Amino acid sequence: MTYKQGDRIALVHTTDPHTDLKPGDEGTVYRFDAALAQLSVNWDSGSRLSMLLDDGDEVRPA
Repeated sequence: MTYKQGDRIALVHTTDPHTDLKPGDEGTVYRFDAALAQLSVNWDSGSRLSMLLDDGDEVRPA
């Protein structure tokens, strides 16, 4: 899937054990690097955790 700046997404799953984000948390995409499958997100909670889509992180449209 391709993402663009401004897309709204919701977290399905993350492999990051150090985040407070939970499934269902929403955020806004500010960058997508297709070569790295890295999705940079401004989460509504204030977090800026990026999703590594090839490493087990999963999101869905919000």
